[in-house]
Amino acid sequence: MSFVTMTKGTFNPPKVLAALSFFSNNYSSSASPTRQRLDFSQDTSTTRERNRTVTSFYNQSAIDAAAAKQSVRLTPATIMYAGKSNDGRSHVLKSAQYLQKELPVRIAHRIAGFRSLPFIVGCNPTILAVHEMYIRAFHILHDIPPIQDLKDEAEYSQVLENLLEDFKNVVTQLAEGFRACRKHIKQEDMVKQFLDRTLTSRLGIRMLATHHLALGENKPNHVGIINISMRVKDVIERWADFVTRIAEEKYGKAPRIKMSGHINATFPYIQLPLDYIFPELLKNAVRATIETHADLNESALPPIQITIANNDIDFIIRISDRGCGIPHYVMPKIMQYNFSTAESDLDNREELHVFTNMIEASNSTTSGPMHGYGFGLPTSRAYAEYLGGSLTIQSLQGIGTDVYLRLKHIDSKSESFRI
Repeated sequence: MSFVTMTKGTFNPPKVLAALSFFSNNYSSSASPTRQRLDFSQDTSTTRERNRTVTSFYNQSAIDAAAAKQSVRLTPATIMYAGKSNDGRSHVLKSAQYLQKELPVRIAHRIAGFRSLPFIVGCNPTILAVHEMYIRAFHILHDIPPIQDLKDEAEYSQVLENLLEDFKNVVTQLAEGFRACRKHIKQEDMVKQFLDRTLTSRLGIRMLATHHLALGENKPNHVGIINISMRVKDVIERWADFVTRIAEEKYGKAPRIKMSGHINATFPYIQLPLDYIFPELLKNAVRATIETHADLNESALPPIQITIANNDIDFIIRISDRGCGIPHYVMPKIMQYNFSTAESDLDNREELHVFTNMIEASNSTTSGPMHGYGFGLPTSRAYAEYLGGSLTIQSLQGIGTDVYLRLKHIDSKSESFRI
């Protein structure tokens, strides 16, 4: 559905523009650091900038043209092998030139996605603010002159760095916005499709931009953001320590986390998405274990077992807890965005308490505080699928839960995913 089809009566563009302007005035410009950071012009007034944003909802020839183009997605192997050059710098220039063409196209696709939302959802102030951020980011990147040399590249990289900072809380903002207007949403598939595409597109853009910035750092054992000898055990241990500290601060205890399997396996991979997925899954397991066995002291808590399996095609992480499992009637909902106890009847709330709490606990990681929004598991699933893998959950009601994260190697013998 479009903005037009959701309005009652005759469609009136001036009234819609007035509504959008109202939200811009009363939400985005009041005290928004994002608006200030995204305004890179020195001579343009706030009013003119706001009018440009509002007008962009309908006067959008540049956005339309970019949205009509296909994005050029690269395999991680291509990015890795193109991440070095004999002179030590020309690969950085080529990377910037690729991003200058590619990022406006991807951002325009997301703007088209925002415009396809139902009217009442698209006009939610928080969602509208994110929509405006994408429009402004498009104009900032689209209006940059062609990158010709390393001086241009340095200036472009600074813009990228600023935009990455501006967009770091977008997941939280979308979670807040969709929760606020959830009662108006009748089609779960619409929410899933929009958020899956928006969040994975954001991940792809963030990986590409971060990779470009990292090319100039010459970090040992890395080509940009690709760790050429990543040991997945080390990544899990780092997040296990993080989750353990959180549990000890909140509960005064934490279960042991044990690892087995191919713990010494090393391979090239991009750690950035793992830094979102691992803490989400570990928090779920830890909190379920503690709250299910609230009467036990720390030494008596059943440990969380993590198994690593590695082969030529992919690698698999299994996280097993003894947190009593997920109730049968909850299982169909666990991958829904914004799933929370607020939508359950009073009779079911007590049984849902433990599992929903662990979902909520998973929502304050690297993407910002998201307590209670229910985005952790569905976002992790979307990321896993974007990376050519899967995230599946097997619940043994009365015993515990097994979570399986399966991800393809970037140099796999089978076809690799594309960023």
